[in-house]
Amino acid sequence: MADYAALQQAIGYQFRQLSLLRQALTHPSLGIKHNQRLEFLGDAVLELCVSEKIYEKHPEMHEGAMTQLRQKLVREERLAQVARQIALGDALLMDKSCEIGGGRQNPSVLCDAFEAVLAAVYLDGGFDAARAMVLKLIGDCSETGENDAKSALQEYLQARGKSMPAYETVGEEGPPHDRVFTAAVLIDGREVARGAGKSKKRAEQQAAGAALEIIKRSGE
Repeated sequence: MADYAALQQAIGYQFRQLSLLRQALTHPSLGIKHNQRLEFLGDAVLELCVSEKIYEKHPEMHEGAMTQLRQKLVREERLAQVARQIALGDALLMDKSCEIGGGRQNPSVLCDAFEAVLAAVYLDGGFDAARAMVLKLIGDCSETGENDAKSALQEYLQARGKSMPAYETVGEEGPPHDRVFTAAVLIDGREVARGAGKSKKRAEQQAAGAALEIIKRSGE
């Protein structure tokens, strides 16, 4: 049996039961003991690891923003990117037709394999080992989504039966390579706040955050 030394070094964990790792790397196309059951377990382990860290890292973040951040951190595209960084595709076991069809770089295949490997780590070394792998490869969950402020503002207004906010780009300054955008947020057609940023989305985020603070201070 292969020792998968490079992969174990990349994930920061040495297996006691290499058979678990081999199963995690076995694609269903081989029709033998494959990684789908491990992927199922790994999905739950990943969600718990990330949820726990977000809860610890962001004590002031509301539930909606926590959910949004977790979704961003564990989405298929991100997990596939992490899998590529550790060359997980090179270690996968699959039939020739799947390999020829690009299976080793397929985002869905890589995502499933990543979650299966995480489950294998969990079964072999426990939750602490799984958590350590997640923090090493996913990060400390300090990242916040660009739309956090916009979601927070929308949820605040929804809870009070108010109209949803609208955004308008009201200004652009600077050369093409260094643009600064200004966005306004409007509620019931009335401008509440403005924000600026290097992109329209960033400007809208800043405007939403400013509007939320204004609304909370006014008690509306």
